[in-house]
Amino acid sequence: MKRFQNVFHLGIKELRGLRHDTVMLLLVIYAFSFGVYGPAKGTGTELTNASIAIVDEDRSQLAERIGNAFFPPAFQQPRVISIYEIDPEMDSGRSSFVLDVPPNFERDVMRRRRPSLQVNIDATVMQQAGIGAGYIQNIVSNEITGFVQKGNAESLPAARLATRVKFNQNLVSSWFTSVMQIINNVTFLAVILAGGALVRERERGTIDHLLTMPLRPSEIMVSKVWANSLVIVIATALSLWFVVRTLLHVPIAGSIPLFLLGTVVYLFSATSLGILLGTVARSMPQLGLLFMMVALPMNLLSGGNTPVDSMPPTLQMLVQIFPSTHFVNFAQAILYRGAGFDIVWRSFAIVAAIGAIFFSVALFRFRRTVAVT
Repeated sequence: MKRFQNVFHLGIKELRGLRHDTVMLLLVIYAFSFGVYGPAKGTGTELTNASIAIVDEDRSQLAERIGNAFFPPAFQQPRVISIYEIDPEMDSGRSSFVLDVPPNFERDVMRRRRPSLQVNIDATVMQQAGIGAGYIQNIVSNEITGFVQKGNAESLPAARLATRVKFNQNLVSSWFTSVMQIINNVTFLAVILAGGALVRERERGTIDHLLTMPLRPSEIMVSKVWANSLVIVIATALSLWFVVRTLLHVPIAGSIPLFLLGTVVYLFSATSLGILLGTVARSMPQLGLLFMMVALPMNLLSGGNTPVDSMPPTLQMLVQIFPSTHFVNFAQAILYRGAGFDIVWRSFAIVAAIGAIFFSVALFRFRRTVAVT
């Protein structure tokens, strides 16, 4: 009971320290509010409000039909320009796409000559460039097919492809981005808060006060783990309910309590890693450098941005030692696909095992740090 009391009171001390640390407190609030809402609304992967201009050298019904097929919300209302305005239009950035319909285009289409259309794309807008090219190709193909078949019996294809989109029927990118931002921010803050707490203890000299008390290094570490984890779990729950569900209207398919339980297990790993980095770093700038070397690759290779299956085989095996890989795996399974505990318990167990290794190594390092101090 004495050990539990020590861990509890030390954790309360950590929470009080965080309450008076304005920068860290604001970082937590920002990360789970605007840090989730901003990227979800501002970095959509779907084509939205793209600027396009049309060069109509044909002056035909088909050219007019193609021009009228571009409309919001994917595209802005097309502007008709001359062929001599293409380069100035692209150079000034007024249009991301310029579609040039050549002379005699309709006549060549009706005579089955397979004429070409030129699409000029501003590749500096990388995200819209690739997606927009596909949109334009589909729109032009559909309009030409409809024009050619007008008045004729529609020829039936040999087979029809029926597409069914699971878990995000409208392919709204904010549904994915918002949840992934929460997952990424959990990792960032867990490492920063836990590692920063230990580094600040050393910088302020309060570690010396702890050494004069009848405390074990394991008690000090556990207190930092539960206190920082509590803050992040509360912030995660509030962000899911108020930002993701209320502001962004993202439907959550699975159990939020189950996800929060998995987050607690993951935070055991992430905060232990943060403490491990804190035993290596001697100052907050050093912790920041270690954070960039360890936590950033963990997030980038976790499978949240690029599926693990698309990585090289060697890298696929390497990322399995990252707890973030398994965190992303069960978080997506629960929140998007409605998975239950019977499906995700293996990922829970792997994360807990990795956390135990991190905690043991961090405890060993922390004991050595205390001995040196």
